[in-house]
Amino acid sequence: MSMNSATIFSEENGQVVSPSAVRADESQRQMNKWVILALAASASFMTTLDGSIVNIGLPSIASTFHAGISGATEWIIIGYLVVIAASLLTFGRLADMLGRKPIFMLGLVIFILGSMLCGLAPSLLLLIIARLFQGIGGALIFAVNIAMITSSFPKNERGLALGLNAVVVSLGVATGPTIGGIITQYLTWRWIFYVNVPICLLVLLAGWYFYREQRPPQGQRGRFDPVGAITLAIGLAALTLGLSFGQEWGWLSTGALVSFAVGIVMLAVAVFVETHVEHPIVNPGLVTNRIFAFANVSFILCMMALFAPGFLLPFYFQELRGFSTVETGLLLTPLPLMLAIVAPLSGTLADRFGSRWLSPIGLALACIGLALLSQINAQSSTWDIIWRLAVIGIGQGLFQSPNTRTMMGAAPQEAQGEASGLLATGRVVGQSISVALTGTVFAALGGAAAGTLLSSPQAHHLSALAMSSVQNTFVGGFRASLLVCASFAAIGIFTALARGNDAAVKKAK
Repeated sequence: MSMNSATIFSEENGQVVSPSAVRADESQRQMNKWVILALAASASFMTTLDGSIVNIGLPSIASTFHAGISGATEWIIIGYLVVIAASLLTFGRLADMLGRKPIFMLGLVIFILGSMLCGLAPSLLLLIIARLFQGIGGALIFAVNIAMITSSFPKNERGLALGLNAVVVSLGVATGPTIGGIITQYLTWRWIFYVNVPICLLVLLAGWYFYREQRPPQGQRGRFDPVGAITLAIGLAALTLGLSFGQEWGWLSTGALVSFAVGIVMLAVAVFVETHVEHPIVNPGLVTNRIFAFANVSFILCMMALFAPGFLLPFYFQELRGFSTVETGLLLTPLPLMLAIVAPLSGTLADRFGSRWLSPIGLALACIGLALLSQINAQSSTWDIIWRLAVIGIGQGLFQSPNTRTMMGAAPQEAQGEASGLLATGRVVGQSISVALTGTVFAALGGAAAGTLLSSPQAHHLSALAMSSVQNTFVGGFRASLLVCASFAAIGIFTALARGNDAAVKKAK
């Protein structure tokens, strides 16, 4: 067949097409990837914002329903976390089978309905149930948002795209405490949930109209493994529950031991099931891939190291230093703000030069920042705190985008949903372990009891010597907890180095 300059041959469908049609198709693909990034980042922002502002609203919620902060009220946070941990891997597998768009859209619908039900809840029990339902929506979104990005961008642009997504997520973390404090102070805690509705509705409508995705061919979908899904869900839920309540129940209490036993047994059963079925929930090729496995372990260690400061610092600011909720929210912003600045830059560098050294250097900086932060005391200036948090944020920003890029790049195209689910599961497990271990160290060394005393009316009657002693006890527990976090980051440096060179990462299919 002879062709002139006005036509070219398309190998994909065997048809002769014009160059203008090819350019139009390429332009559509270019626009679609940025639309998908905007949708994934917007949903990530809302789910991240929701998590951070609900923490601020817990005292008001407890007051409304005449309940204590501990006990049943904690299920508003922990129940949400348990549901997400239990279902992420299953939803990631379903995304690979059915496509990411239906999972993402369903997640938005459930998240919107769950937010409305949380705001309308007439009792604490119904609020907890609504929060569990909302957690299903959050899990559906978390299971696919990273896969949406990595599947839409070519390898040489993934780092930048993941960095831009990290910017939006960081803004959710940074603004959450401040927005939550303002909403709680000037409206009611119910608006903490209502604020999700209009924004998520806009994302839902935009996704319905703009999101274009090619569904997986019928022959590549495989079968769903219900036994593996159930055993993994029970195992991860029990493990997360034990880690979340272990300190309150006592690590050797019946509840904690039963939770850990059920979690370990069910995860062992899940491993057996997954290795004996044709289409497992988790692809064995992923977890045995050295690059993917070490990148995931490094990410879990990063979460173990860098989630706890956000958990411990509010106690430092409010109990030891006497700052208000709004002031605390503002003082927590340097870390996520620096992460937001550095993440796109590190992602771009990873696209050009690879992430072989960026990830371990990032964790090394974070480790140094945590060690420096552990040295603050009751007399430290605001600037002393801010620049130390900034160092940690720079380190996390250097690590996160390149590591995620490497991890998702090591997964084949047909397993991007599973890889995204494993990444999100690692985040939840790492955060749970971080709070459990650092909270235990802080309480065991008397920091928690000292903080309670410092924020109570009895503190006004303490002598100067007694006040100094209580403050020193608080600072000792705080310091030890942050040094535990620094040790996690130090271990992560070696796991990031052990994963090998980016050249070994096979191009996603």
